[in-house]
Amino acid sequence: MSDGLILYVPGSVMILALLIKAPTLRRGWDQPLMRAVCTLLVVGCMVMFLAAPPTISAVNRLTGIVNFSAPLVYSVLTAFSGSCIVLVLQWGGGPPAVVRRATRLTVAVFGAVTLLIVVLFAIGDAPVERLRDLDTYYANTPWLREMIVCYLLAHTVGSSTLTLLCWKWLLRVRPSLRPLRTGLALIVLGGVLDLGYLVAKWTAVGARWAGRDWDGLSTYAAPPFASAAALMVGSGFIVPLVGGSAAWRDFSRYRLLHPLWKALRGFAASSVTTVPLTWWSPIGIRLIHRESVIDDGILALACWFDPAVREAAYEAALGQGLCASRASLVADAAMLASACRRREAAAAAEAADRAAAADQGLPEPYRLDSRPLAALAREFRTSPIVAAARRDPAPI
Repeated sequence: MSDGLILYVPGSVMILALLIKAPTLRRGWDQPLMRAVCTLLVVGCMVMFLAAPPTISAVNRLTGIVNFSAPLVYSVLTAFSGSCIVLVLQWGGGPPAVVRRATRLTVAVFGAVTLLIVVLFAIGDAPVERLRDLDTYYANTPWLREMIVCYLLAHTVGSSTLTLLCWKWLLRVRPSLRPLRTGLALIVLGGVLDLGYLVAKWTAVGARWAGRDWDGLSTYAAPPFASAAALMVGSGFIVPLVGGSAAWRDFSRYRLLHPLWKALRGFAASSVTTVPLTWWSPIGIRLIHRESVIDDGILALACWFDPAVREAAYEAALGQGLCASRASLVADAAMLASACRRREAAAAAEAADRAAAADQGLPEPYRLDSRPLAALAREFRTSPIVAAARRDPAPI
């Protein structure tokens, strides 16, 4: 079993991804994209498990045919290469008629190669079982040599096409679509790793044709590349599907709001009693709870807001070249940070300070202009102007 861990692990990750997305895939089965995703994950799992030496030995033993696993693994690997291209075609969109034609052509070409692999193995002769080095051991055997070339060519074309398509798409996609960009980058990285696998395989087979023994490249160097490439490509297809879901958007917003929640929760707790959360509370409920705490904290600090701090921060942000909307966010965050500091400094004598403030006739509580809390939280955490306001609550 330990001999196959390098392939069983990524196979298990793909199975986990398939189980996670199973409800979505089942509901959207009528959509070509969902069918392509399901096919890719299933075929990818099969490749990882069938290519492991323990599985190869077990399949050969159960079928009673020496090296029966060879055409099986090569066929499934060819199907995986075709599935990747089909998924990118469906994923990228475009005129439906054009996508259908490209999909059918891809299925036909890779299906024909798969059939050819089976036929070439059937007419060839492979009497010696090879669990790890069949490519190089039979590199000069008639018909088996052609079978090996067919699967390597199909995999090279499939992997190269997938990587190039994703790279071109990555250059065009908007920066705001972060899950999609991350997924495409992972696929491109997987394609680069797969290139290492293919280079090792082609070099070892080519060395055999030249009468040399470089089998170690195929036997020991190629499998780690294949395992890493499968993990990257599988993750690349899953990230946009998960990242574009409502739960992932809620989680991202929940995480972005952490700086504001951490700074304001103490002030909110002093004025409002919130409902405690349990560890199993869903992310949507946690997000609503966090937003409520932030809003309550802002209300509790309203009488501590100083418009002079905001105006100074706004001018400083404009002076740094920020646009008006971004400068407004920075100014609100700076005024909020200053209010937090002033409120904390006055905590020991809160009642007296409130009375003094009333006697001095402070202006009506200032209301924040910024309602996008996630953007406000980002400036609250990262802006140097806000950091300065936090250190010195006086006007900047």
